[in-house]
Amino acid sequence: MIVGLIGFGLVLLLGGLSLFWSEDSGPHFGERIAVVPVRGFIADSKEVVDLLKKYRKDDRVKAIILRIDSPGGSTAASQEIYREVERTNAKKKVVASMGNVAASGGYYVALAAEKIVANPATLTGSIGVIMEIANFKEILRKIGVGHEAVKSGPYKDIGSPLRDMKPDERRLLEDLIGNVQRQFVDVVVKGRKLSRERVEKIADGRVFTGAQAKELGLVDTLGSFEDAVDLTKKMVGLSGEVKLIYPEKKRVSLWNLIFSSLMGEIKESLSAAYPLSPLLLVPSVFYTN
Repeated sequence: MIVGLIGFGLVLLLGGLSLFWSEDSGPHFGERIAVVPVRGFIADSKEVVDLLKKYRKDDRVKAIILRIDSPGGSTAASQEIYREVERTNAKKKVVASMGNVAASGGYYVALAAEKIVANPATLTGSIGVIMEIANFKEILRKIGVGHEAVKSGPYKDIGSPLRDMKPDERRLLEDLIGNVQRQFVDVVVKGRKLSRERVEKIADGRVFTGAQAKELGLVDTLGSFEDAVDLTKKMVGLSGEVKLIYPEKKRVSLWNLIFSSLMGEIKESLSAAYPLSPLLLVPSVFYTN
């Protein structure tokens, strides 16, 4: 009887403690700041956007630190993350903390944060847009492979790697790049409260150190990740120890690991055997260093 009561009591105790436990690995005691990482090439926005939404709705999270270590990436994905940071910052303070590199699209996403913190040696800036198009025409000619295109309009195969680019096509693509570049400059002007003339002088793709960026007004302060944490605490009126919440690490099974590796090898083999993949026929625009 006594053993049964003790067992029942333990169940209640553990059940009560479970209310304070979450997927964020730890009890819910104390104030919390969420850390949202932006790492590597920005090809997709979903993971970062979902995390921002999640922490924005969590009343236990008092602020968010966007930890950036990225050379940039897709223009659309960078813009989607920027917009979600902007939405979040309107309700809950977001501080951008730059690691080794936060350039081009990596800098773009930081511009919606309340404050930007960079290490003195962080590589940032690279305010610019690039479109790279390969040309295999000479290789194909040497091996005796011809090419013909049936298209609905004169510009449907613009940027094709199978032929030289025509002057009018180049002008169209330059106009496209110019439009996206103006969007980037607009965001820098808005986010950093700088004059357009001042931004345009440095929006030529060059990279700056964090120290140089501070002098140019591209970042707010110099410091480490811990300095960014301290700044965030002051901004939201927190003191003492604060719990930092990181996204859960994805669990990968042995089978998934083997399967992913196998698929990677197959992809590389196909790329070598069929270098003119249809994916190469679609020009892409990037905010990347």
